Amino acid sequence: MKHFLSFLKSKVFLIQLALALGVVVLLVFLTLQWLKSSTNHGEFVEVPDFSRMSVMEMRDAVKKAGLRSQVLDSSNYNPDYPRFSILEQNPAAGIKVKANRKIYFTVNPSGYKKVTVPDIIQVTQRNARTMLHAVGLEVQRVTYRDELGLDMVYGLKHKGKHIKPGDKLPKTSKIELICGNGKIPGSARIKAESQ
Repeated sequence: MKHFLSFLKSKVFLIQLALALGVVVLLVFLTLQWLKSSTNHGEFVEVPDFSRMSVMEMRDAVKKAGLRSQVLDSSNYNPDYPRFSILEQNPAAGIKVKANRKIYFTVNPSGYKKVTVPDIIQVTQRNARTMLHAVGLEVQRVTYRDELGLDMVYGLKHKGKHIKPGDKLPKTSKIELICGNGKIPGSARIKAESQ
């Protein structure tokens, strides 16, 4: 024990301890410098605004900014933006990120997705409007024909062509409802023949 304590106080031990501490400090310093250079510490790129750019324009701008891109699935169609243009980006424009950061994009599809026309035949006009609105279709106008059920839907048209439940139409399409006017079909002819 006496020899150990005298060794701790010796000049050789103190020199060895100083050298070991110097090597540790040097290794820590070199490691920090390497991390700083390899992670671009303190160096940031401001994310540009890619909105309304086409996918090709976006890819060029991403490359020039020193970033990477990934296109996510298309969103719901937005008529205020050009087809196949950037709707959203994450991170948002103006945020500072490190070089080579991946930016995620949502692209405007080519048009509205198609929805199925619900079965509204023999349904009241009021309920038919609600059912159409629920799937994203709109009633453009209502025409009437001689049918006993007043305001009951007997047919459907889209752009002048007859359609039927189960057909697929782009969302926000306008539908014409053909409803009954409460008169028996052919009643005017019967009345004329009886006179």
